[in-house]
Amino acid sequence: MPARINFRSLMKIGPVQIGTYRDRHGRNKDAAVCTTDGCGWSSDYSSSTAAQLAARSHRCRVS
Repeated sequence: MPARINFRSLMKIGPVQIGTYRDRHGRNKDAAVCTTDGCGWSSDYSSSTAAQLAARSHRCRVS
């Protein structure tokens, strides 16, 4: 059964939402996820600064 991920420190930059969570090893990670329907882009980062930079530079290909 997969572990349940609880996000903290949610932030939204444009269509991208960023959240902090703990991975299965107990380390803090940041995830950036595009909330536009049909985009499907998401990525994990080790720092919130990297996730914010990715969110600011993300361009959806869905129109």
